[in-house]
Amino acid sequence: MTGAPLRWDVSGAGHIAWGFAQDLTVTAADRVVAVGSRTQEAADRFGDKYAVPRRHGSYEALVSDPEVDAVYVATPHPMHRDNALLALEAGKAVRGESLHHERRPGL
Repeated sequence: MTGAPLRWDVSGAGHIAWGFAQDLTVTAADRVVAVGSRTQEAADRFGDKYAVPRRHGSYEALVSDPEVDAVYVATPHPMHRDNALLALEAGKAVRGESLHHERRPGL
């Protein structure tokens, strides 16, 4: 692969996000440069664990970060769709699981 490394933001700071960040430590091609969470405390805890320099206490702040090329959506499933759309609307590339989740009455 050629070109500059892809600068990832991890949206969410739970165990799925930890796995993604850990996987990126074995490649020189990409790196996690930012993390966003519902709380600043969770973003800071994740940032400390993975030496992530940019930490955001809201998803809106993370997608506005000009140092981020792509967002890995690792929030709880019911939030995947909205967080993916938020990142796409901000012009970021998006990777995530279950991005097709629909809100259905009664579920």
